[in-house]
Parts: sequence; C-alpha cells; structure tokens
Amino acid sequence: MRVKTNTKQWINEGYIHITSTITMCLVMSLIVFVLGTFVVDHYKTIVIPHDLYFPPFTAITQTQTTSIHSCHEPSRSSSTSSATHQIVEFTDSTGVVDLWHSMSDSDLMEKAARVPRVANDPWKVAFMFLIRGSLPLGPFWERFFKGYEGLFSIYLHTSPDFNYEPPNSSVFYKRRIPSKHVQWGKSTMIDAERRLLANALLDFSNQRFILLSETCIPLFNFTTIYNYLINANQSFLSSFDDPRKIGRGRYNKRMGPTITLQDWRKGSQWFESNRELAIEIISDKLYYHVFQNHCSPPCYMDEHYLPTLVNKVRPDLTTNRTVTWTDWSGGGSHPATFRKINITAAFLNRVRYESNCTYNGRNSSICFLFARKFHPSTLESLLKIAPKLFEFSG
Repeated sequence: MRVKTNTKQWINEGYIHITSTITMCLVMSLIVFVLGTFVVDHYKTIVIPHDLYFPPFTAITQTQTTSIHSCHEPSRSSSTSSATHQIVEFTDSTGVVDLWHSMSDSDLMEKAARVPRVANDPWKVAFMFLIRGSLPLGPFWERFFKGYEGLFSIYLHTSPDFNYEPPNSSVFYKRRIPSKHVQWGKSTMIDAERRLLANALLDFSNQRFILLSETCIPLFNFTTIYNYLINANQSFLSSFDDPRKIGRGRYNKRMGPTITLQDWRKGSQWFESNRELAIEIISDKLYYHVFQNHCSPPCYMDEHYLPTLVNKVRPDLTTNRTVTWTDWSGGGSHPATFRKINITAAFLNRVRYESNCTYNGRNSSICFLFARKFHPSTLESLLKIAPKLFEFSG
C-alpha cells in the first residue's frame, strides 16, 4: 500500500512538472511572438528600405503662411469646416511660400483632377522626392537647381514624424507636403506616390512629374534634363510582361475579371509622367482597390500597380522604360548601393551614355537622366567631380 501511495504521488508530481513546463513554454512563446510582431511592424514603418542616412529630427514651429495664388473650396463633408481647410498654395516664378494644407487624400485627388489643363508659360518639371527624412545629397541637388528658378517645382513626402525645416535660402524650404506613414511592400507606398502627384498637379504650370528617392542623383545638368522631359512625346514609366515567378507568378486570380493575367505587368517604381498620365493615375479607383485587396507580399504594389494600370488605361502614353538607372546586376531583392570609392568620371559616363534606347522615335545613347542608389559618403566626391563633368551653372 505504501509503495502504491509513493508511486501515485510520484506520478502526480510528474504530471504537475510537465504541465508547469508546458505552460511556461507557451507563455514564453506568446511573449516572444508579441515582441517579434512589435519589432517587425516598427521596423517596416519606412519609406524606402536599406537607405542608410538618418539625420536627427529637429522640432519646428508651424508658421502662418501667405500665398500668391490660392484656391478656396468649402468642404462638402462638413458644413462647419472653416474656409481655410481647402486653401491650396500654388507656385509662381518667384517660388513657393508653403505647400501645407488639411485636405483629405480623397479631396486632394478630386481637386487635382479638376485643375485647368491650360499651362502657364514657362512649363515646369515637378521633382517629387519620396523620402523618410532629410536629403543627404541635398547640397548636390542645390547645385543642380541653382539658376533655374521658375522652371521646376519640388515636393517632399517624408515621414510625418520628421519636422526638420531647411533654411529659407534652400530650394527645399517649405517643400514638404502633408504626409503619412509608408510601409514597404504595402499599398501605402502607392498612396504616397499618388499624394505627391496630386499635390504637384495643383500647380498647372507643372507639365512633367519625376519620382525620386533620397539616394537619387541627376546625371546631367538641369538644362539637359529639362529639355529632355519637356520635349518628350511620351512618359517614361516601365511596363513589361515578365513571365518569371517574380512577374506573372505574383498575379492573383482573385483580381479577375477586372485584371487578367494578360493585363498583368511589372516595372520600376521610379517613373516619370506627363500631366495627362498623372491625372489618370490619381483618378483611378477601380484598379487601385483590386490591388489593395489582392496584392500582398510576394506581390508588391510599387512594382505592379502603375505598370498594370497604364497597360489597362493608356498604354499609348508611355515608352515602357524608366529614366532612372539602377544596378540590379548583383541579383537579390535590392539593387547595388554606390559609395565614395565608386565615384569616378568613367563610372558616371558609363551610366550616362553606354545605353541604347529610343527617344521620340529616334535612337539615343542618353537613356537615363537619374541614377540610384548613392550612399551619403558619395556627396563630397560628387560635389568635386560632377559640376565640371555635368557643367553645372553657378
């Protein structure tokens, strides 16, 4: 009887030990999962992955602005909205005082689509920077823009947590638009691109629109790039049928019948658009919602939405190529990043001239106007070599 009692006690203690161990393991697993989810979500709240420069944030005070041209339109969603809610700042040849407004994205898209299409003279090129914070290569861009005021507009989409304002002598002064958080591989990336386009469309002098990142540089002087874009017959948005797993393999059958496999296209995120195509992009609701519902990793909207949209609605408006050079020769999911040691005249000239394409129906060796990804360490070398090589003015 005593042996049976000891055996029963031993078994009970064993059950208790096993149960305690299992419970502890489950609790620890839950803690690890919660922490892991938090870290991943926090890490993914970025604009462009693997860009390395993060300057310290500096708080600023939002000041009252004045404008040269304003557009007033009461909000239709609320009769109590103030008149200033729909004030949109425009630019003129003397520059911009501020781009800030309080419109929702839907109101912004509607207003941008209704802006008169009769352009002022001279026409302008809108440089739209999709970035997280400051521009580490900003001084190089300052040299590029110097002396050409009135021929360009600048728009910055940053993290909404970023509040640094450059000095008023900078071409980037008060060029931030109302921005929202962006996650790589999500529809928020497209939202940011459309937000940039819509804000740029509010200025009817803007006739060409180029999307850039903080790692981009111009490959020619302003005059060359301006003339190339303003005189182009079509937009430069890459759109092609890729039969591989990373192309057609990302198509989701649930997109049909609105989007079929025959409609499906892939292309570079870094596009250039004329005004007509830009309006098509911000006006789309049908295809955007199909992508939003059915394109998630390994399907990436920034690689497929615009190429597919253009193929569906206005394939005649694009050359199906990009004007932003990127080195994908190393393979992998991210392109090469160039550092100080890479910056030579020979390297830059290879990128500038050693390609073949068509421009307005004729063969051309100038196919790329911009290039990426350039590390902040390249700034000093670029400032030394490029002004002479690119013949910057001033």
